[in-house]
Amino acid sequence: MKILKVIRRAVVITVFTAMVVLPAKSAFAATYTVVSGDSLYGIGKLFSTSASVLQSSNNLSNSIIYPGQNLKVSCEVYTVKSGDTLYLIAKNKGVSLLSLRKANNKYDDRIYPGQILNIPGSVVSAASGVVSYTQSDVDLLARLITAEAGSEPYNAKVSVGAVVINRVKNPLYPNTISGVIYEKSGGYYQFTPVVNGWINKPATSDSIKAAYDALKGIDPTKGALYYFDDSTTNQWLWAKPVAIRIDKMVFSY
Repeated sequence: MKILKVIRRAVVITVFTAMVVLPAKSAFAATYTVVSGDSLYGIGKLFSTSASVLQSSNNLSNSIIYPGQNLKVSCEVYTVKSGDTLYLIAKNKGVSLLSLRKANNKYDDRIYPGQILNIPGSVVSAASGVVSYTQSDVDLLARLITAEAGSEPYNAKVSVGAVVINRVKNPLYPNTISGVIYEKSGGYYQFTPVVNGWINKPATSDSIKAAYDALKGIDPTKGALYYFDDSTTNQWLWAKPVAIRIDKMVFSY
C-alpha cells in the first residue's frame, strides 16, 4: 500500500490508498526540448500550464533551464499520417501554425508519416465542462487517477477526479486543476504521487475516460473533498461525514 498525504492548511493527514496497476500506454505525456531564449514561463504558456507546475513535474530545484534540456510536458501527441501538413494539423487541432511550430521547434515544413508532434495546449471553456481545462489538465488529472485508483472500480476513478474538481470549485483551494494537484500547504504537497513521482507515470485509458467524466460534472460523491483507504486509523479523517464508500476507498466532505 502506498501513502497519500492529504494536508489542509496546517493539518497533515496520512492516508493509505490502493495499489496501482501500471498503465499500458500514454495518451498525452510528451517531451519538449529547450532552445535558446526559452523560459519556464514561456514554455508553460505554450502548453497551457504554469512555470511552477513544470518545475514540480520535472523535479527542478529552480527555474533555470538550458538549451538541449528535455522537459516533461503534458499535451496531446499526434502521429503524422500520409498527406498531412503542419498547416492542416494545426487547423484540425484548433491551434495556430506558429504555436505548433514552437511546440516542436519545427520551423521548416518537412514532416513524415510516423513522426510524433506535440500539440500545444488550448483551453477548453467551462461550457464544455464544469470547470475550464486544457488537454494538459486532462492528462494530469488522468495520471493522478491512475496513481490513486488504478486498481479500483471505475466509479472510484471518477470519484477521485471529482474530488479534484470539487476543490477547484471551492474557494479554499486553488482554482485550477494543476493548482490543486500540485498545491503545497505547510510545505507539503497534497498528494503523494507528486512527491514519489507516480504522477509522472502515463495514464490508463480508463483513467482518461474517468477524468473526462469528472470534468463533465459526474460526481458519485456529490461534493466530496477528501478520499482515503478504509484501513486508515486517522481519526481526523473518519470524523468527517462520509459521502460514499467504493470498494476500499472512502470519500468524505
